[in-house]
Amino acid sequence: MEPMNIMLFHSAFGLRPAVESAADRLRAAGHEVWTPDLFEGRTFDTVEEGMAFKDEIGKDELLKRAVLAAAPYSDRGLVYAGFSLGAATAQTLALGDEKAKGLLLLHGTSDISEGVTVDELPVQLHVAEPDPFETDDWLTAWYLQMGRTGADVEVYRYAGAGHLYTDPDLPDYDEEAAEATWRVALGFLETL
Repeated sequence: MEPMNIMLFHSAFGLRPAVESAADRLRAAGHEVWTPDLFEGRTFDTVEEGMAFKDEIGKDELLKRAVLAAAPYSDRGLVYAGFSLGAATAQTLALGDEKAKGLLLLHGTSDISEGVTVDELPVQLHVAEPDPFETDDWLTAWYLQMGRTGADVEVYRYAGAGHLYTDPDLPDYDEEAAEATWRVALGFLETL
């Protein structure tokens, strides 16, 4: 297995211990991982507070911070990854980086710009079922759009799990779903 260079983006809760724990899990599997802090030290106890702060920063500024964090490493061929809001950010960057090696989405997706194409970019999505932020209709449309870009997409749904079910510090946490997610995700990274 070739170790991957992974850019892992946090959720709207900010750069919390669960993100660092996930990065440590990836490092233990032999990968190089970066966890940029797009909220510059701010963390939140509720998704509403985090989303309000994201809106205060603005989508363009958040994306600029993400691009600046990834730029020094993008020539290595990054795997972009993220949790919820961070997954949306990772998706935007991966679809715009012709050297991207893969995209690992945990709990989130994003809009796809018209005309975006990638060359069989490996994409794996892990999401709760049902998920209030990733509805069935949305995910069906997203899957079809990602396929049209040329991405090679796998979707894993976890029945009964909460939205951010991999974060042990949140009420959404589901240990069984989280461990299943990490097994599949680590296997995905080994194929890249």
